[in-house]
Amino acid sequence: MRHVALVVNPAAGHGRGRRLTSPIELRLMDAGVRVTRTLARSQEHAWEACFEAVNSGVDSLAVVGGDGMAHIGLNACANSGVPLGVIPAGTGNDFSRGVGNGQTWRQATDAVASGHTRTIDLAEVRGGLYHREVEYVGCVVSTGFDERVNSRANNAKVDLGHLSYIGAVLAEMRAFRPLHYRLELDGERRDLDAILIAVINSGIFGGGIKLEPTYDLTDGLLDIVIVHPVSWRVLAALLPKIAAGKEFDHPALERLKVRRARVDGDGLFGMADGEPLGRPPFTITAAPGALDIHVLHPAKTGKEA
Repeated sequence: MRHVALVVNPAAGHGRGRRLTSPIELRLMDAGVRVTRTLARSQEHAWEACFEAVNSGVDSLAVVGGDGMAHIGLNACANSGVPLGVIPAGTGNDFSRGVGNGQTWRQATDAVASGHTRTIDLAEVRGGLYHREVEYVGCVVSTGFDERVNSRANNAKVDLGHLSYIGAVLAEMRAFRPLHYRLELDGERRDLDAILIAVINSGIFGGGIKLEPTYDLTDGLLDIVIVHPVSWRVLAALLPKIAAGKEFDHPALERLKVRRARVDGDGLFGMADGEPLGRPPFTITAAPGALDIHVLHPAKTGKEA
């Protein structure tokens, strides 16, 4: 009998995490899985519970919540050999969307129960981090306009998910000014002003916006998206096209693939997977095959947990 540690953020999705806990646990048990459940009392407790579970020798770790819980879970499981299951119960659920482990809590729970996994890359971040010497990122490291929008949406008085993000975009757009960046991309140095420079593992963020439509979670590379300075009117025309997740060309838009990026600049602040990360400089490196993630159906790169 497989043993799964279930760590839940009960406050996720305005209490949806708590409401789903029993149905998820019962669905796993009905599939013949032994479950050890933890309701996290705080973010710190969630980190402790996830790392303790992985170190205890469980067969899998499953987290219930939004992108914050996914971020904690993938850090606990990175390079450990213990597969991660992400059961979406938040308002954004971008990591869950990006890795294709099921769009509903039932599908994601069945993915954990199945034992099927897919091996994917992560982004490894070092530098001015608040809490740890190294953190792994599943989605995007944001430091510019995207970070300001993320921060505003996260601190909105009423959490409306994707609508909060759209509102934050509109609120930030007219007041935002380009930031000065000092970059090093695979050893090539660049000084430039930009509206945003996003370093991407899985290209979905902001409640479903596909910032990089061609991202590949198994290519051992990071995607870089640079939006060069434009007027707010041009930016207003660009953002819906970017959000639509379609490939298009524009003089202000630059896309690159690298193995390592060093990001620094004046007045920058970092967020990753929707969580505060710290202050640059950051060194962000592709971490090929760092995570085994539960998926509903076996993939060519997958295995049985």
